[in-house]
Amino acid sequence: QVQLRESGGGLVEAGGSLRLSCVASGHTFANYDVGWFRQPPGKDREFVAAMAWHGGSTYYADPVKGRTTISRDDAKTTVDLQMNDVKPEDAGVYYCNARRKVGAPIASRFGDAIKYGDMSGAWGQGTQVTVSS
Repeated sequence: QVQLRESGGGLVEAGGSLRLSCVASGHTFANYDVGWFRQPPGKDREFVAAMAWHGGSTYYADPVKGRTTISRDDAKTTVDLQMNDVKPEDAGVYYCNARRKVGAPIASRFGDAIKYGDMSGAWGQGTQVTVSS
């Protein structure tokens, strides 16, 4: 299992941009599907974005689609989340998640994870994002 550590959180103005980074260590990162989740204050954790192990497939939650990009660099063992036009509802703790590839579609593997209580894989400790309006 990889170990994950997020960074890049902080205070961002509404309408601005944020970039979060997650660095993995311990195992062959290229063998993992990766995703980002967030937990808004007082709410359940929710899916944000995911990318397949090969980098050729991405999936986004509807609230962030069109203004968010997930990317990975297997040489650096990092997965980044770039979010533009940040909104107050984007505030929360952001978590990186990595799941060993099994050939399943990332849309269901990550997109439905919270719905089915699937918290499998490795998780980082989270990074806080605060949005000022």
